[in-house]
Parts: sequence; structure tokens; C-alpha cells
Amino acid sequence: MENSFKDKALEYHSTDRAGKTATMPTKPVESPEQLALAYTPGVAAPAMEISKERWRAYRYTNKGNLVAVVSNGSSLLGLGNKGALASKPVMEGKAMLFKTYADIDAFDIEISDEEPEKIVATIQSLAPTFGGINIEDIKAPECFYIEKRLRELLDIPVLHDDQHGTAVTVAAALLNACKVTGKSFNEIKIVINGAGAAAIASANMLLEMGIEPNRITMLDSKGVINTRRTDINEMKRRFATDSKATTLSQAIDGSDVFIGLSKGGLLSDNDIKSMAESPIIFALANPEPEISYSRAKQLRADAVVATGRSDSPNQINNVLSFPYLFRGALDTLSTTINEAMKIAAARAIAGIAQEEITKEITEQYGRTFTFGHEYILPKPSDRRLLTKVSAAVAQAAMTSGVARRGIASFSEYSQTLLRRVDNGNFFAREYIRHKIRHYGTGRDWEI
Repeated sequence: MENSFKDKALEYHSTDRAGKTATMPTKPVESPEQLALAYTPGVAAPAMEISKERWRAYRYTNKGNLVAVVSNGSSLLGLGNKGALASKPVMEGKAMLFKTYADIDAFDIEISDEEPEKIVATIQSLAPTFGGINIEDIKAPECFYIEKRLRELLDIPVLHDDQHGTAVTVAAALLNACKVTGKSFNEIKIVINGAGAAAIASANMLLEMGIEPNRITMLDSKGVINTRRTDINEMKRRFATDSKATTLSQAIDGSDVFIGLSKGGLLSDNDIKSMAESPIIFALANPEPEISYSRAKQLRADAVVATGRSDSPNQINNVLSFPYLFRGALDTLSTTINEAMKIAAARAIAGIAQEEITKEITEQYGRTFTFGHEYILPKPSDRRLLTKVSAAVAQAAMTSGVARRGIASFSEYSQTLLRRVDNGNFFAREYIRHKIRHYGTGRDWEI
């Protein structure tokens, strides 16, 4: 990270009120009567109603719009195990994105423990507070176990975003990259470099979407995961291949797709040159991709290239998916976020990029975008993500039987979502502008 940008980031996080999130009231408490309604004795009425029927918590509290963002910092942003406290800025950022893009309230919870059973027990004990659980930056293979156990124990959506948010966005990008290059989605030969949480989840999702297992070659730090190896865990074993290839260079030769979720700089010029016609290259390691966007395009002008960076075209960013996976799940009181909901989200995201770009996006970026090699995913600020992806997730929840509440009119639902996000963000901006005071000066904090 460049020093100038690092300094700006530190200033951003520390100026005025430290951090990026705060809580705020949603009901007035300015008169004696309002105080009595908000707390004692008025608060006893909803408490008694909930004690009689637990589902009334969704009517009388914020449970139905509240997500826990949980981490122990054991796999932090590609930085490694930096501990629970170091993960707090990241989890605050996640909570901020939930609110900004989908008007979902979120609390960041940092757990100073690496024992999976203890983490599960902690989250389970806190679950009555929340309508959903978002697990973040917990290392593999522990993250697989933690998510699986919580899904078994809880009747609210649990999502490890590093796995499934990445998988959904990768799938959406791959659908569109195939459309741009004229490749058949079900016939492509795929190399996945990396076998951590995101890589395993992405591969699993591609299988759910119809890719045959023999079309995926996965590599970990020791090379190709094949049936001859005895050092692979259960999650990797599903992707063990009979291929004679053992190295990345051998595996990528003639492949249609490279999906990198590993380390920067691993792809050589010869690797790129050896790929099939019109290759699809997703170099998603951060902050340095497996190969830079510019170098990949220089070597293969016919390629569709994406990275995890915002300073080049086709950023594969989880923010395109996770707010709306939870929005659709929360609004239908879903018990889980299942494969049908994730696939629906991926297809909806892909569909938005194929539509004509909106005037708002053109004005924001100072240019227009046309579906093609340099535009295969919508921009994070595209408001159609909120309406179309959330609605697709909600519909899939209802169709697949995990929804406990239906949506009668999706057109009305979409308009409601737009209003609530606009109102929520306006309320937050006004609160910051007029209520937060600069420490030591008493002046209003300026946005």
C-alpha cells in the first residue's frame, strides 16, 4: 500500500469520531411520554408479547433487519492471522456496506478465539439478537465447520461471505464472460488456483450451476489436487482429478478459464499464452493479482480479464452480492441462504450488466459502459442491484421453500426497497451532519 494512500486511510478512520459506524435511535424520545413508551414502563408491553410468541420479535424489535458481522481475524484481507482486534476496521466496513447498499443494520462482533467449537457456541448464544449471521475472515478449514454447524443449529440465515459472496460474484462474471467470448458455460475447461474458502465455494457453486467435475482442475500450494495425493482434506478431495498435470503451467495449458484465488504474480507470460482462444482470466488475489490486468491484456488482446482491484475494469467485488443475499433472505424470513438463492443472485447480477447502463452510473463515472470485454459486471452503485438481486433472492427463497413470509407484489417490493435505502442513508447523513460534534471544538462535523 502506497504511503500516501495509507495516510489517507488512517486519517479517514481517525478524523473526528473514530471508526466508521454508530448506532442511532429510530423513534423519537423527546417528551416524557415518549421516554415512558421507549423504556419503562412501555417497554414491558412488547417484551411480554415476545415472551408469548417469539416471532413477534420481528414486529416489535429490529431483529428482522439486523445482521451480525463476525470474525476472529484469522484470515484477514489476505494479510493473514492478525487477530480479532485488527479485524474490527474490516468488520466495521462490512457493516457500513450493509447499511449503505441495502439498509441492513449490522453490528461487528470480533471474537478472540480460534477454537471452532467455542466460536460456534459464542455465535449461537448471541443469535437471538440477530436476523442473520455474516461470518468473515475466518481461516479455512475452520470456516467450513463453523458455517456448517451454525446452519444446523440456527433457523436464521448464516453466510460466510468470503466463500459465498465471492462464489456468487465469480459465477455472475463467468456467465457474462462466456457470453462475451461465445463459449458454452457447460463446456469450458476451468483451472482454479487456490483451495481456500473462496476457491472451494466458487468451485462448488459452478458444479451446482451445471459444470461437470472433470472440467475443473484445482491447485493448492503444493500443486494440482489429484487422486494420487494423500495430503488433501475432505473439502479438497471432491475436486481431486485423474489428470497427469501437477503444476499450474501444465494445468493451464489449453484451458478456457483461469480463476485465481491465491497469491500475486503466480501467472507467467507463457501460462497466459498457452490458454485457449479467447481466454477468461480472473486474477483475484489482493492486493496484487496473479497477473495484472494490463499485462494479461497485452499478452492476450482476445481475453476477458477481471481482478479484485477497483483501478482496472471488471472488478469482482463481493459487495455486488452479499447485501442483497441478506436483503432478500431477511425480507422473506428465510431459515437459510441456499444454493437456489445464490444461483438466482448470480444470474440477476449477470443480467444487470447486459442491460443498458443507467444515466446515474454514466454521470458518476463520467463515461458510459457497454456490455463487453471491459464491462461484464455492474458497478457497485447500480441501484438495480438492490431491486433485482434482492427480488431474485426472495423469489428463490419462496420457490425453494425456505421462506417463512411471502412477497405479494415484487414491483411494490422494489419501490419499497429504493425508498427505504434513500430514507435510511438520508437519515444517517443528517445525523452525522447535525448531531455529531467534533471533539474539543463543539463544531458540527463536516461530511
